Amino acid sequence: QVQLVESGGGLVQAGGSLRLSCAASGRTFSSYAMGWFRQAPGKEREFVAAISWSGGSTYYADSVKGRFTISRDNAKNTVYLQMNSLKPEDTAVYYCAASQSAYGSSWYTPPYYGMDYWGKGTLVTVSS
Repeated sequence: QVQLVESGGGLVQAGGSLRLSCAASGRTFSSYAMGWFRQAPGKEREFVAAISWSGGSTYYADSVKGRFTISRDNAKNTVYLQMNSLKPEDTAVYYCAASQSAYGSSWYTPPYYGMDYWGKGTLVTVSS
């Protein structure tokens, strides 16, 4: 069992930055690939970024590539999402998730997106 708790959301002006954190419980954190997803009001949840078990591989949605960076610290059981050059369209609830499966097409497939565990989310609001 893995429990995930996100933090770091808030209100920021367009062009600003935020860093989200996701703290995981359990001693098997390093065996999970980790992902960030987001859901804007009235829209479907969507993939944002993924990182492999070791942190050696990362993947991004085209909409955030070059602006967002995912990283993890297995010693601290934490995964991060650094978000720069934020845009109003980045406004959403951001969810951290853990998967025993490697990144792949299932990560784009609702309703579970290939994830085994989800956090409750943190709200990011970007004002114009």
